[in-house]
Amino acid sequence: MPFISEILRHRSLSIVGLEKNTGKTVCLNYILHRMNQLGVHVGVTSIGVDGEQVDSVFATAKPEITLFCGTHFITSEKHYLIRQAVSRLVAVDSQRTSLGPLVTAEVLIQGKVLLSGAATTAVLKRQIQSLDSMGVDISIVDGALSRLSLASPTVTDCMILATGAAVSANVKQLIAKTRHLYQLICLDEVDETLRNRLSIIESGIWAIDNDGEIHDLEIASVFLIDRSEKDILRFGHTLFAAGAISDRLLKILAAKGKDITLIARDFTKIFVTPEVYVDYTRRGNRLMVLQRSKLIAITLNPTSPQGFLLDSKSTCDALSDALQTPVYDVKKIEQ
Repeated sequence: MPFISEILRHRSLSIVGLEKNTGKTVCLNYILHRMNQLGVHVGVTSIGVDGEQVDSVFATAKPEITLFCGTHFITSEKHYLIRQAVSRLVAVDSQRTSLGPLVTAEVLIQGKVLLSGAATTAVLKRQIQSLDSMGVDISIVDGALSRLSLASPTVTDCMILATGAAVSANVKQLIAKTRHLYQLICLDEVDETLRNRLSIIESGIWAIDNDGEIHDLEIASVFLIDRSEKDILRFGHTLFAAGAISDRLLKILAAKGKDITLIARDFTKIFVTPEVYVDYTRRGNRLMVLQRSKLIAITLNPTSPQGFLLDSKSTCDALSDALQTPVYDVKKIEQ
C-alpha cells in the first residue's frame, strides 16, 4: 500500500491539486479505503465542495466520496441533509457558511457524502483540533480547485500533491509545471532559531544582518517596494517577506545583484512563475522558507476533463525521473 504507512506517522493530511480535475477525490477514496482496512479512525473535511456527481465546469462525471463506519466528517448543513450515509450528529459549529452552519457527524453505516467545509485556514485549523479532541487518528482535508493554502505546514502536518492531464496534455509541459511547484515545496528551511524569531512577524519586509539582528525595512507589502527610497539591502543580503512573494519582488531583487537570500513563511506564500524563479536563482540568489511542508506523495490522473488520456505508466515514469521521487496513478494501485 504505497505511501499509506508514511501518512500514518502524522496527525493531519491535506490533498491538494495543481489544477482542478487532477484526481484529488480518487486519491481521497483510496486513502479512506486503506485506512478502513487498517482500522484507522479517520476524520475528514474539505476546503470547498467535494464529492459532486457532475463537474460544475465541464459537466463530466466525477467520483463521489464514500465514508466508512466510524469515520467522523465535517460538512455544511445543506450537504449533511442530503447525505446517503447513516450518521450520528456530533456537533453543530457556530461558524456559518453560505451553505449553512458546519456540521460534525460520525458515520454509522457507510455511504456517499458531499463535503463542504471551512472557507478559511483559520477555521480549518480549529476544525482539525476539534476532530483531534474526538479521538480521530488522522484528519484528512480534501482540497478544492487549486487551493494550496491548506497545505501550509501551519495547517496540516503533511500533504499529497495531485497532478495530471488537466494541468497539460503535453507531457513536457506537465513535467515543467509540476516540477516548479515541487521545487517550491522542497525549498530549504532556515535554522530553528531564526524561524522562531521570524515566525511572530505578521507583515512587511524585514532584513537580517550578518550578526543575526532583524531590521524592519518599513515596507508594509511587496507591492509598495518600489516606493521605498532606501536601499533594501542596506542591512545585508538576507530578507524575510512575511506576506506573499510575487514575480515583482524576485525581479527587483534579481536586478540588484547576487547572493541574495529571500525567506518566505512557507511555499503557499510564493506566487512566482517558473521563468522568473529560474532567472532569480540562476543569478546566484536563493529562496528559503521558515517551515517546509512534508510532501508524502505525488499522484497522477492521466485523464483530462476534455477526455484526453495520457499513458499512465510512461507519464508516471517520466515525472518520477524528473522529480527524483515516486509518482503514483492511484487507480493502477487499486488494480
